[in-house]
Amino acid sequence: MKILKIIAIILLVAFVGIQFIPTTRNQSDTVPKTDFMLVNTVPKTIQKKLQVSCYDCHSNNTQYPWYNKIQPAAWFLEDHIKEGKDELNFNEWDSLSSRRKASKLRSIIKQIEGKEMPLDSYTLIHTDAKFSKAEKEDMITFITQLKDSL
Repeated sequence: MKILKIIAIILLVAFVGIQFIPTTRNQSDTVPKTDFMLVNTVPKTIQKKLQVSCYDCHSNNTQYPWYNKIQPAAWFLEDHIKEGKDELNFNEWDSLSSRRKASKLRSIIKQIEGKEMPLDSYTLIHTDAKFSKAEKEDMITFITQLKDSL
């Protein structure tokens, strides 16, 4: 029993200790001129869905949930955001070549159709990020038209 108390105290001290390890926050006050929404004519419904479902991980400005202040959740979020931005950053859209844009658009369509994006771990808490059937169809239609116009 004494050993369990020692282990519990060590775990508690470790948990409190990791709260002081900072994370990098992905927040910006400006929207660059290269942003996807600024360089494309995006319908309002698509804009809203992109903001809610994609921009937290795929832009330079994340709207953080309350649990981002608690480790190890903050590390988990930071890692997902970094990976998301490395794969696609909507704020840097217009800096991509036409060929790269077409590739990214094909990938977006594939991932939405395959229910790979948004991530299940994201939609678990952000239920408004899930695509309804109609939203999914509208998004795929818009992205396909955009890809075909390149």
